[in-house]
Amino acid sequence: MSVLEPFGARLRRAMDERGPLCVGIDPHASLLAEWGLNDDVTGLERFSRTVVEAVADRVAVMKPQSAFFERFGSRGIAVLEKTVQEARAAGTLVVMDAKRGDIGSTMAGYAEAYLHKDAPLFSDALTVSPYLGYGSLSPAVVQARESGAGLFVLALTSNPEGPEVQHAVRTDGRGVGATMLAHLAAENAGEEPLGSFGAVVGATVGDLSTYDLDINGPLLAPGVGAQGATAADLPKVFGSAVRNVVPNVSRGVLRHGPGIGTLRTATERFAEEIRTAVGGA
Repeated sequence: MSVLEPFGARLRRAMDERGPLCVGIDPHASLLAEWGLNDDVTGLERFSRTVVEAVADRVAVMKPQSAFFERFGSRGIAVLEKTVQEARAAGTLVVMDAKRGDIGSTMAGYAEAYLHKDAPLFSDALTVSPYLGYGSLSPAVVQARESGAGLFVLALTSNPEGPEVQHAVRTDGRGVGATMLAHLAAENAGEEPLGSFGAVVGATVGDLSTYDLDINGPLLAPGVGAQGATAADLPKVFGSAVRNVVPNVSRGVLRHGPGIGTLRTATERFAEEIRTAVGGA
């Protein structure tokens, strides 16, 4: 496999062509039950394959949540590998939602697992946690650059526990979340049409006007749909950076399964709402 065009360039093109919507693949037990599937590897495979078949040819990004595959052990990981490969083959970019973060050789191991071009789980981008210090992500940054992949760094997440860390203020007066955004802006400096190092910024976190979100990179925005945010909220939350927002919808789409037609209809509805909101910003 040859080195890919940088993730940021591929993502910008996909967003321009298909719209910015990201659909999550979150096969947790309650959704499997809603679909009439058993909470086992067979149900997992059926669920994942159906989601990929329904939407991978029409959205810019899909985001499998690794934890829901890992809980089935090696057979679940095998399903995850196949899901990633089939989604990418259908033309969508895959962001692996694994939120990895460690130091030294351990971080390098995670980077090789998800970002090395020959890895079975190779994904176009990986979510990572910087809360062992941004510099601890260096092996993943290096591997991503070598492979043409990207990263999404947790910055201002939508979970209620996040602010105690992300809104904490350093001795220099800058907040921790703002510090992560500044690091990413430095990674993306001079990149065109878009840098490959993005931030995870929840669509439900409220007023972000005091944060500089113009990092010349993508902003992965969970929270649209079941978590309460709407497409119309995006311009208000993200301001001038909204053009680079990748809104993630998971349950809002997935609860419309198991029918392929109903999944596609839900996806197209969210995609149109987001396109209208962002286009009007």
